[in-house]
Amino acid sequence: MKGFARIVFALLCAIGCLPLQAAEKVTFEASSPLVVALGEAFRVEFALNAKPDDETFQAPDFEGFDVLAGPAVSQGSSIQIINGSMTKSVNYTFTYVLLPQVAGNVTIGSAEIAVDGTTYRTRPLPIEVVDEGGAAAPGTDNGRGEASQNEGRGAGQGQLAPDDILLRAVVSRTSVYKGEPLRVTFKLYERVNVVGYEDVKFPSFNGFWAQELNTDNVRRQRETFNGKVYETLVAREFLLYPQQAGTLTIDPAELTAVAQIVVRSRRPVDPFFGGGHEVRNVPRKVRSQRVDVTVKPLPAGAPASFSGAVGRFTMDATLPAERIAANSAATYTVRISGTGNLTFVQAPRLTLPGSFEQYNVKTTESIDTSASGISGYRQFEYPFIARADGTFDIEPVEFSYFDPGRMAYQTLSTRAVSLEVVPDAAGGGDTVVVPGRGMSKEEVRLLGQDIRFIKLGPAQLRSQHAPLLFSALYWAVLSGILALFGGLYIGLRKRIRESQNVALVRGRRANKIALQRFRAARRFMEQQDRHAFYEEMLRALWGYMSDKFNIPVANLTKESVREELHRRGVPVEESQRFSSIITLCDEAQYSPAASARMSDVYAEGVDFVSHIEAVIKR
Repeated sequence: MKGFARIVFALLCAIGCLPLQAAEKVTFEASSPLVVALGEAFRVEFALNAKPDDETFQAPDFEGFDVLAGPAVSQGSSIQIINGSMTKSVNYTFTYVLLPQVAGNVTIGSAEIAVDGTTYRTRPLPIEVVDEGGAAAPGTDNGRGEASQNEGRGAGQGQLAPDDILLRAVVSRTSVYKGEPLRVTFKLYERVNVVGYEDVKFPSFNGFWAQELNTDNVRRQRETFNGKVYETLVAREFLLYPQQAGTLTIDPAELTAVAQIVVRSRRPVDPFFGGGHEVRNVPRKVRSQRVDVTVKPLPAGAPASFSGAVGRFTMDATLPAERIAANSAATYTVRISGTGNLTFVQAPRLTLPGSFEQYNVKTTESIDTSASGISGYRQFEYPFIARADGTFDIEPVEFSYFDPGRMAYQTLSTRAVSLEVVPDAAGGGDTVVVPGRGMSKEEVRLLGQDIRFIKLGPAQLRSQHAPLLFSALYWAVLSGILALFGGLYIGLRKRIRESQNVALVRGRRANKIALQRFRAARRFMEQQDRHAFYEEMLRALWGYMSDKFNIPVANLTKESVREELHRRGVPVEESQRFSSIITLCDEAQYSPAASARMSDVYAEGVDFVSHIEAVIKR
């Protein structure tokens, strides 16, 4: 026992000797919903990433709100040791539950706190309180006794108001020029708990060139629509470029949302367990509205260098050297940058003298698509070879585009270049001009390189054939065969050794087997079979840990998994995340009223396994 105490003391001393990274910047922030309904309780949190001085927290006065609870103080800390450097983080959170008193725009004032004698304040929180006109809370029975008379899906539909789930198409503008982008967002508005979506269909956008935007990082928000507060979620977002003038229609999108509704049960209320209500999944098919977009044609009188570019652009040119040698290669580079329909920008025309050989244009681009449009650049390289010596003038390169902001065409131009081509030192005397035809220098032909003089006299030919045996080629082929045989032999021996290592084989197959079980769980999720779904998720997660770390099933516990993850260098948050997923699956497997959505649990489990595969390299 004394020996164990010495070991623990030595470890604590070693940790204390590790260099502690500089403390992160102190932040004190407040967070709450931006939109709430009158009579709806909500939470306000004040988060601090450092240890506060004692008795220094001062909450705002919360004018216009009733304080139902608070402050509830929670704190947490974590220590990470990476490459001998120890990082410690501390978090304090002060939580209040408020109830708005009146409708309108109300601002929660700043909270104050002190850390090491320095006072920090949060920013004021503006909150919009919406009076929904006494509308009943979504998902309740509104006191209607007839709901208890219905059964199955019909009863659930009776509890679901027509505007509890909406799908809207929100466009950034309804009048644009041809080639000018507009953004359309298909957004879901929900006032009930939605557990899944089915039969999702989006339009084909006839008459538009469509570019889908990334909405993976878009979070749920609260918005007011028709005097009611909704939870909103962006289903899909597109950037549209109209390809023709006139009135174009964005067809509706449609999907089926599966809502969880609490309905009255015909079974009697148990005096001990309670009851009297059931949770049912009710499908509701929603459809967005049609949207008409007026596409104006581009004005007449476009410059000759206009090729359909719409937006706002700049042009830079990298010109060739003003003095080059004949028969040498050079490049004329043009880069067009800006925001607009860059994908459709074509290479401007470059006119070169007749004695220059011009080759295919090389195009490179860097394009970024965002909600504001497509931005970046397209670069065009014009390689050429000057065949005749002399002084030549290269005309400027022109690029025209239509600027919707100015409603006018804009023309960009490079400067003219005077190029001096000196005779080729290697073959300058081989250039001849055929007399009597009035040819200029630009029509010179390099006969010394294109046509060679025919050799006269008898042919002096001798055989170049040599036997293959014992030649350089023979030894090269023989060495290659021996090297290939040796490589195959070594690889085969390595594979045999690895196949005999059962733990290694299980670890490598862990991800593949887990993916198969995740696919089975996804099928159960699509069939709305909750019990089978959570059972398959548990099999996938526990089986993955057993195979990955070669832990027998009899010894597989949350603690053993946590210790193994810690030993492999996985952050503490990931082990806590595993325990949370397992606990959530255990509870939801036998609790129909659990709040967790199968899609969220499935995404969390797949993401956890993917992250562990990326962290642990075997």
